[in-house]
Amino acid sequence: MTPEPSEAIRVAFRGRLGTFALDAAFTTPAVGITGLFGPSGSGKTTILRCMAGLQRLDGTCAIGADVWQDGARFLPTHRRAIGYVFQEPSLFPHLSVRRNLLYGADGAAENGITFDAVTALLGIEPLLERAPRHLSGGERQRVAIGRALLSQPKLLLMDEPLSALDRKTKSEILPFLERLHDTLKLPIVYVTHDMSEIERLADHLVLMQEGRVIAAGPLRALQSDPKLPLAASRDAAVTLEGIAQSYDAADGLLTLAVDGQAFLVPTAAVTLGRSQRLRVAAGDVSLARERSSASTILNIVPARILSATPLGAHEMLAVLGLGPEARLLARVTQRSWQRLELREGLDVYAQIKSVALAPARQLLAT
Repeated sequence: MTPEPSEAIRVAFRGRLGTFALDAAFTTPAVGITGLFGPSGSGKTTILRCMAGLQRLDGTCAIGADVWQDGARFLPTHRRAIGYVFQEPSLFPHLSVRRNLLYGADGAAENGITFDAVTALLGIEPLLERAPRHLSGGERQRVAIGRALLSQPKLLLMDEPLSALDRKTKSEILPFLERLHDTLKLPIVYVTHDMSEIERLADHLVLMQEGRVIAAGPLRALQSDPKLPLAASRDAAVTLEGIAQSYDAADGLLTLAVDGQAFLVPTAAVTLGRSQRLRVAAGDVSLARERSSASTILNIVPARILSATPLGAHEMLAVLGLGPEARLLARVTQRSWQRLELREGLDVYAQIKSVALAPARQLLAT
């Protein structure tokens, strides 16, 4: 469903920068995190810079009723209510963390974005009197995010904020980005070429390729669309939203309710009633005509084959429906597809070998 203009971010830019041509347009809800995803050189950062007014190309940029650019106007960057987080934190080396945070801060707090709330949200209260040179890479980036938030933006733009960090530091900062998503009513446009970040953080997705938008919509819908390159890739996966329903401490198993189905996930105890995000890879899903009564696989769920697409000469990609909303992908060999006489519309059992549970990203035992 396309959001109403009053509740949407509307973007359309067209032009050339040297040899690079951009012709990209999308509409996304002005809530949650929208990921701009695509290979390097596809135009993701150019779109972000155009939205910020740092780069001027012909087009439109509107956040709800606020029109920042159209055929008749172009607001300069300082008049756009944005917070911008770059790949590098770029903190002032001669200022303390506290003074870096307060530099350019707008005192008229909105949506709970106060100094105390931001420092608590990002876990930087103990760092306030330190100089940037005494901070780790992840700490500097958290301070940069805090500084952007304290400008009281209506939109937060994040340009590959984790790309300069090593794997360990990324894993440390991702929970803080999840807290931003869960706590603040602030739309975020998040640029990355790392699909794992999209799977963990994004609600909506814009797919970029060679300066163009090839698809835009809810993350789950684009992940499971067999016409798009995501579903056909060797590491294709879908993201499911589940509610923590119960926990069996004796076996260390969490029951997640996902669109009418129950998934068992080995993990430490979590808060019941909270939403948890699952990642299920297409290569970890097999199909059966009958439910197995003797298997080490914990999750065997009824599903329906909604579509089937050949992948080369020897594989099939099946899109499975678990309920009204949830979808899975399954990669199946042509031999197995023919031997089981599988087809679109057939009711089957999806045997799910493993999933990843964010934020712990633990693997489901088989």
